[in-house]
This record gives sequence, C-alpha cells and structure tokens, in this order.
Amino acid sequence: MKALITGATGFIGSHLCEELIKRGYNVTCLLRDGSNIKWIENLNIKFIKGDCRDLDSLVENIKDYDYIFHLAGLTKSCSGDEFYCINHQGTENILKAVVKNNKSLKRFIYLSSLSAVGPSRNGKPVNEESLPSPVSDYGRSKLEGEKAVLRYKDLIPITILRPPAVYGPRDRDLLILFKIIKKGFFPEWGSCCYSLIYVDDLVNGIILSAESDKSIGKIYFLSDNNYYTATDIATEIANALEAKITRLKFPRILMPIMGYLGEKFYKQSIINRDKVKELLCSHWICEAKKAYEEIGFSTNVSLKKGIKWTADWYRIHRWL
Repeated sequence: MKALITGATGFIGSHLCEELIKRGYNVTCLLRDGSNIKWIENLNIKFIKGDCRDLDSLVENIKDYDYIFHLAGLTKSCSGDEFYCINHQGTENILKAVVKNNKSLKRFIYLSSLSAVGPSRNGKPVNEESLPSPVSDYGRSKLEGEKAVLRYKDLIPITILRPPAVYGPRDRDLLILFKIIKKGFFPEWGSCCYSLIYVDDLVNGIILSAESDKSIGKIYFLSDNNYYTATDIATEIANALEAKITRLKFPRILMPIMGYLGEKFYKQSIINRDKVKELLCSHWICEAKKAYEEIGFSTNVSLKKGIKWTADWYRIHRWL
C-alpha cells in the first residue's frame, strides 16, 4: 500500500507517518523547500519536492499512490489571503493533479477542522448535519477546502475529517497553556466547553477512515465524544505538572488587544486576532457519533492519561 502525505513534517503528520509505517505502508512525503524534517528524518520514508500552491510541481508527483492524506494547511497567519491560498487553493491544486495523473487512487483524505463548521451556538454539540458557520478566516478557508474536495467526489473517492482541538507530544499550541499553568496561573475569560482528541486516537481514525469503504464520500467529526470545561483541562494539566494554580480573570473585551499584541511580537503565535475570534466563542463541541456507528471509530486515551503523556514528553524534550 503506497501512501502520500502532505503536511508530514507537522505535529499530526509526523505521527501519521510513524503509524502508517508500523502498519506496513510504503510512505512518501511531499515537502516544500526548506521544510524542517526533524520528526521524520530517521523514518523509512521517501521524500519528494512539491508545493501545494504550485500545480505544476504536483502533477508528476501525484501518480501511483493508493492513498493520499492531505494534512498540509496553514493554522496561524495574520493574513486572510494566505489562509485561502494554502487551505483552499492548495487543496484544489492537489485535487486537480490527482484527476490528471492518478485515476486509480483508492482514497483522498482531507483533514479539515471543527473550525470549518464553527462553534455551537446553543450549547449543543455540532454534527455533520449542522450548517457551517465559521467565525475565523482559518475556519472559512478550511470550509472552502472542504467545498473543493466535495466538488471532486464523483471523480475521486474522498473522505473529509473534522477533528476538534488535537493535543499530544510535539504540539506547540497547547504548550502555551502548559507553560502558563506551570508558572501557577490559569487565565479565565468566562465559561467555556471544548471537545478534544489525543493525537494517537486521531491518527487511528484517519487511517480507519481511509481503509473503510463505508466512509467514501462522507464527512466525519473525530473526537473522544466527551466535553470538557476549561477548568477540567486546566486541572488535569496542573495535576500532571504538580502545580498549584491561581485563577486570573481576563475580561473578554481585552482579548482582541491580546490578539493584536500576539501578532506584533510573535509572528507565528497561536495568539492572534484571528484565533481570538474563536476564543471569544464559548462552546467548541462536536458529536462524533456518526464515525463511531458507521466505521467503528473509537478512542483509547482519556484526558487524564493524554495530558500526563503530553506533559511527560514536554519535560523529556525540555519544552517545559
């Protein structure tokens, strides 16, 4: 089984590479010039050059694969145009290349996001029947990527996956919260509730979706099907770090300023004005019932265990 992965150098992509190799896949990674291959350089994989923004660089590199896992995407930017260039047009380019030069593809997996649908407006988890209403440029660009994939579903066997927040070893986004809590603080900006998934469970779901005939042409949310308050998450992190925390009330009205400062001083920070649009929404929860029932998806890692494993990895690698 031959698999091509875009976004293989990232947090989720590097874990997917490892698991596919364990399962006997022949793995190739599509890399842009200058990609940091730190997490995958010692794996038994093939590297080829290509850029999702450049259709000509994709056509010859896309043939003869059974599975394409399109994980490449932009998650942090100060530019809405940059989000659309990569998350929408980049996806469209890969699809065009597949149609031109890979007629025998078994599955095209597009890793989207809960952000493409947006938050729950009424406190109930969103599902695959919910009308998408993204609140950020990132979310809107991922939704446009989904629409591009769906336009090709009669030509290519596709599956779209929408995970919520993903955490685990190598993740730099939640690391910020770990660092703040280690210092003894827990920032609060009102009542919030989140769906989560540990990276290993997500990777298992990605592969399961690719290998299941039932998922062809479908969209699935993948989560552990639990809902956690910000306090639940902070408490587990504090327990894993053996830290005592003091709650810091942060007025929502000041959050756009926080986003502006994050952009100004840290160009690739997860704290930016686009992300603040999402943080101002209180319920980011989704229902993964469809994936559990249709393709037998399940998760094995509890929040407590996943947070501890993540904290231990951060310590070992001196990220904390």
